[in-house]
Amino acid sequence: MPEAVAAHPEGRVRRRGSLGPVALVVAGGLSVQFGAAVAVLLMPRAGAVGVVTLRLVLAALVLLALCRPKVRGYTRADWGTVVAFGAVMAAMNVLFYQAADRIPLGAAVTLEVLGPLALSVVVSRRLVNVVWAGLALAGVVLLSGGGFDRLDPVGAAFALSAGAMWAAYIVFSARTGRRFPQADGLALAMAVGAVLTLPLGIAEAGSRLLVPSTIGLGLAVALLSSVLPYTLELLALRRLPAPTFAILMSLEPAIAATAGFFILRQALSVTDALAIALVIAASMGAVRSQVTKRTPKK
Repeated sequence: MPEAVAAHPEGRVRRRGSLGPVALVVAGGLSVQFGAAVAVLLMPRAGAVGVVTLRLVLAALVLLALCRPKVRGYTRADWGTVVAFGAVMAAMNVLFYQAADRIPLGAAVTLEVLGPLALSVVVSRRLVNVVWAGLALAGVVLLSGGGFDRLDPVGAAFALSAGAMWAAYIVFSARTGRRFPQADGLALAMAVGAVLTLPLGIAEAGSRLLVPSTIGLGLAVALLSSVLPYTLELLALRRLPAPTFAILMSLEPAIAATAGFFILRQALSVTDALAIALVIAASMGAVRSQVTKRTPKK
């Protein structure tokens, strides 16, 4: 799950059509999803909530050290926005890792991506996006075997809830980016999320969070899932149009399925692969229709 949408201004595009920024975005996606696979491996040691705590606490420490955000000069509304952003971030991660603990990683990300897709459809208010929503729904039905009988229903519910939080994350991410410079808002929101999840992680895992090998794996998850992808995506968006970035982010379910296969040995059936492909196509179609709407005719 990306945590780098926060402050990506669309107006900072310098070069278009270069493979360099595209490679950075793909590398960021690989980092996020392989980090999620490492997190699944860590769950038997620390539990799903314990892993979230390790990820957010360690990522917050790294980002705060790198960004050194200022805490003076902001209004109550600014702080309200960043606190809401951090709370949504914490909820999104807790829900997603609960899902990943119960269902295959590719399926979890496929269901989760429906949140941003639904947001795109609602915001655009275009009839064609109903088609994309229907295509995504067909993919979900195919993935679930017609009634989620092949997936743990609790895990599927967690993934869908994480998708709703992802949609909220995008909204508060943009608001935070407008109120705080560069990555300062993300670093502060990450700290808020860490504070909110710390009691839950301690309650679930206790002293197991302090085992050196567990901390090491948690740091790997924090770097792979938060710090590294944010840096790569920030560099990419200085030269890549935001709509292109959004289309590339639609590939997340496929990347997650690949990570699940290589690291977790979670094999995909032909039906699963087709279902994921339908959701990816729907996401790309929704983004492209928004771009068409915004582009004036010559």
